[in-house]
Amino acid sequence: MQRAMRLLEAVAEHQHGAPAKQLARETGLALPTTYHLLRTLVHESYLRREKGLFFLGEAAERLASSGAQQKRRSTVNETLARWRDSIGVPVYYAIYRDGEIEVMCVSDTPGNPAVEEWADFRETGHAHAIGQCLLSQLNENTRRDHLDRYPVQSITPYTVRDSRTLLRRLERTSRMEPVTERQEYALGTVCAAIPITVGDTAGTMAISLPSHQVDRLLPAARQLQSEVGRALGSLAISISI
Repeated sequence: MQRAMRLLEAVAEHQHGAPAKQLARETGLALPTTYHLLRTLVHESYLRREKGLFFLGEAAERLASSGAQQKRRSTVNETLARWRDSIGVPVYYAIYRDGEIEVMCVSDTPGNPAVEEWADFRETGHAHAIGQCLLSQLNENTRRDHLDRYPVQSITPYTVRDSRTLLRRLERTSRMEPVTERQEYALGTVCAAIPITVGDTAGTMAISLPSHQVDRLLPAARQLQSEVGRALGSLAISISI
């Protein structure tokens, strides 16, 4: 296994391919062993051979892609944890993809727990700040299509009552302002979300607080907005997980 990995690493160093004899010299492997391992790696699609040169194959590229994706996820997790600790609130990252609200990452602590998903976040976008922020970034047709599939319904006594009222609220939402909701999704909880753009995808970073700390909501949201603004350039690739 170690010898095969050494060969893969050696091939990866040669963008334009390398012959077996060169790979044997670079890895310190006997030539017969090198040929045997190369044939096996080609058979398993970890390498491909063209005109006597060896290149990384589909299986190796899938591994590299998977590793890069895991690294991006790790970057997002670490960044959200840093914001969680500096602001003292749970932090959420969500996107709108293929017609659905997807919460991609949540960072909280026992002392500052995230909101319990007692009603499916995907079906209740009208009731929480994450969903309202994402819906506000969509065009009118996409927004109405979402509400046709997931109609407005009362989640708590504070939930918006009908789609017409919600649509008016979303149309008034400023592109740069945090979206806030107070106990519309969960009694005893207030939330704020800020819009971000991930390529062509609507995204948001959000926070939540106990309702008795409502005075902290906007200052905390502004702090998150500032943190995101400073980090978004370096996070632009990572958050497209």
